[in-house]
Amino acid sequence: MSLLVSTTSDPGRFRSFGPHHIDELGARYGLSADNVRAIRTISRVLPFRVNEYVLSHLIDWDRIPDDPIFRLVFPQRGMLAAADERLLGDLLGAGDRTGLRVEVARIRAGLNPHPSGQQQHNVPHLDGHELPGMQHKYRETVLYFPQQGQTCHAYCTYCFRWAQFVGDADLRFAAPGPEQLVTYLHRHPAVTDVLVTGGDPMIMSTERLRSHVEPLLRVDTVRTVRFGTKAVAYWPYRFVSDSDADDLLRLFAQVVAAGRNVAVMAHFSHPRELATEIATRAIARIRSTGAVVYCQAPLIRYVNDDPHAWSDMWRAELALGAVPYYMFVERDTGPRDYFQVPLTRAADIFRTAYQDLPGLARTVRGPVMSATPGKVLVDGVERTPHGEFFQLRLIQARDRRLVGRPFRARWSADAAWLSDLQIDPAAPADILAAVSPSAARPGAAVTA
Repeated sequence: MSLLVSTTSDPGRFRSFGPHHIDELGARYGLSADNVRAIRTISRVLPFRVNEYVLSHLIDWDRIPDDPIFRLVFPQRGMLAAADERLLGDLLGAGDRTGLRVEVARIRAGLNPHPSGQQQHNVPHLDGHELPGMQHKYRETVLYFPQQGQTCHAYCTYCFRWAQFVGDADLRFAAPGPEQLVTYLHRHPAVTDVLVTGGDPMIMSTERLRSHVEPLLRVDTVRTVRFGTKAVAYWPYRFVSDSDADDLLRLFAQVVAAGRNVAVMAHFSHPRELATEIATRAIARIRSTGAVVYCQAPLIRYVNDDPHAWSDMWRAELALGAVPYYMFVERDTGPRDYFQVPLTRAADIFRTAYQDLPGLARTVRGPVMSATPGKVLVDGVERTPHGEFFQLRLIQARDRRLVGRPFRARWSADAAWLSDLQIDPAAPADILAAVSPSAARPGAAVTA
């Protein structure tokens, strides 16, 4: 299969900006003193990184602070509790480094850094030992976190993996190499998919990425290699004109030629991320290798809580040959209170956007909560003589015997997560056991 050839003569050079550049960015873009102060304070707790492409091509600086991409990458007042933000500001002003370190750790611990039992329930074992940098929640799929890929070209303020990026080794998933993964896969032949994730594996050089991917081709039971990435949105040059972009595409083609599927799980949060010429070219080049691009994102207040944003985004994805895949519900971690959208509104947004789609774009599923028992789909709201109910269904589950079976919960105007819901006691006992707060137990295994 022929690859598209890179023709960009002046692609731009990757340059990232972090907490030490906040004053520089404030002066460059005329940010208010209040904005700069909020960004500086909140970035002590939540990770902050942006790059030149996002700054120059995605943010509408005439709409600050309400621009959705600005809110997507720059910390905002309200992402932390007001009392915590004031306290951090006072400590910064006093230059109290010790007090600041203590309070930052306390605040982070209260933000549920590893939601849905990731550390308690998803970490696999081999010969009685935990495997670093891996998660195995669903029978068919293992998540793999290569150590060198645990950063991103830019950080999303909503990111549910924010704990990967704050420099605390105890909060981080990271595998030094693929050897233990390969051994684990040989002993678990039911695993057909490996999701290489992070962070963002596309932050690695192709040579480094290849060292993690090629060993998977020696495991016959692995049929699909997935790459979770935001690079198509935040640094599309990675697939077009970076020095090893063509090598990356050759790696994709190599995996396809070996008889495996390559799925690029692209995170697009707003239609503007698909509107640049370089992003269009990146998707075309990826697809030229035989890889399939699947698109997913959470529903995020202030960024995409509008059905037109979703229908425009899904139509744009379809037009580029990508597959609309998931609308997720913002997870119960990090600045969740700032970004969360009530489930009843999420269902309305999804339904309105879905109704506007052509049939081929109706591959998308949502809104979906990726919760402890599995992926819970909110099918809609049912009105009965006995009251209103959310119609729910597990479309993926830790216990695969629950997949596809409907259940319901009492309607609530404010509920934004599975734990906020009152499940109908008439639901089957095994579903009730799985979705109740006490269902997840340390060491809970994937059910075959």
